[in-house]
Amino acid sequence: MTTEENKNRWAAGVTPYSKMGYWQPDYQPKDTDILCAFRFVPQEGVDPEEAAAAVAGESSTATWTVVWTDRLTAHEHYQAKAYRVVPVPGTDQYIAYIAYDLDLFEEGSIANLTASIIGNVFGFKALKSLRLEDMRIPPHYVKTFQGPAHGIVMEREYLNKYGRPLLGATVKPKLGLSARNYARVVYEALRGGLDFTKDDENINSQPFMRWRDRYLFVMEAVNKATADTGEIKGHYLNVTAATMEDIYERADFAKQIGSPIIMIDLIVGYTAIQSIAKWARKNGVLLHLHRAGHSTYTRQKTHGVSFRVIAKWMRLAGVDHIHAGTVLGKLEGDPRTTAGYYQTLRGMKYDADPTIGLYFEQDWASLPGVMPVASGGIHAGQMHQLIDLLGEDVVLQFGGGTFGHPHGIAAGAAANRIACEAIIQARNEGRDYVNEGPEILAEAAKWSPALRAALDTWKDVTFNFESTDTPDVLPTPSF
Repeated sequence: MTTEENKNRWAAGVTPYSKMGYWQPDYQPKDTDILCAFRFVPQEGVDPEEAAAAVAGESSTATWTVVWTDRLTAHEHYQAKAYRVVPVPGTDQYIAYIAYDLDLFEEGSIANLTASIIGNVFGFKALKSLRLEDMRIPPHYVKTFQGPAHGIVMEREYLNKYGRPLLGATVKPKLGLSARNYARVVYEALRGGLDFTKDDENINSQPFMRWRDRYLFVMEAVNKATADTGEIKGHYLNVTAATMEDIYERADFAKQIGSPIIMIDLIVGYTAIQSIAKWARKNGVLLHLHRAGHSTYTRQKTHGVSFRVIAKWMRLAGVDHIHAGTVLGKLEGDPRTTAGYYQTLRGMKYDADPTIGLYFEQDWASLPGVMPVASGGIHAGQMHQLIDLLGEDVVLQFGGGTFGHPHGIAAGAAANRIACEAIIQARNEGRDYVNEGPEILAEAAKWSPALRAALDTWKDVTFNFESTDTPDVLPTPSF
């Protein structure tokens, strides 16, 4: 990466990326540019600006040496441009801001977008680590995507449920139940007061329960719970499979037997997700995305891809739901970082806010919002905190907090529903439901043995561990 400073741009051999036009500190990004913020740690002796230029070059048009064929293109137009490098105080890290011309990307293709931005550069030897922190996706590119198959507003209209979080649960145990017993669990949870139950990420079509049997028994349970309660109910039928042919077969069967929602796992890949999202819109079926596998590359601070970027890609790809963190549960989730994820999924137009990890403004150009899903280690006693932190346009999923209830599954579901409605009522009455939350729940529990048992069982359960992914910027205290 180093050579003589006065070398001609087109001389044969190795020329620094910064000398080939990939470092342009005076560049003013265009409204149509895709902008990226990369966190990187350069190897010893590598200049940060040169490292940023290398990232820009290797994620657009460059290779390790000068090539004459650049002259056959409008190379300056197609070059990505690193235009700013900012050190992260107190660390050996830097944030590089890079602009990409829109002509570099195929319209409406997450596969092509990601092949360019993250396809090759993360293995670059001159960098100790590299992480894609955020992207600004201009409306000009946003509008080339379908976006969520239905979105938050249409989902609520499908379900006829407004003014509160939706409530769900992942069936437990997630593996080993027969199809009929699995459906019994679904029925008890839905009749007890939940809106949804769901397959977990690794329920597909195993020897103990084949997919068709599960679908049939589960929809019998969903329909019975709907008839018993007078409410629309649903179960996320996981259509994840080995091939797209299998995925479409399962999705078609789910629609045929009346399921309002299906589910896909993140691990099937971006093309498969976009494909089933188009199917979901065409067929009027909600699409839930389980972010299976994401933590292998989103959790670490200095290498990989931030989940806020995955959230943007999935909103473009067209999912209606995505798991986005709980803050309070058993899985990774800093409060401010998680707030940034939720803004990414639900916001329509917002400014950069480094206190919640948002490096850029974003205009979604009327693309519908995605319903965030909070799951993993939450329970009824946290309801006031969950609604305060996550709002009402969210699915709160209480797996263990439903199926582990000492009075049974239906009681566990009832406890969650009663806790939710008690806190929402208090909020609507203008009470300080955050600080009065325990008192509000205790008052409601006087009339609900199910809620009382839930509060007694899980009142001391917390998962307080230091987060591995927090924003670099802290809010300024106000006094």
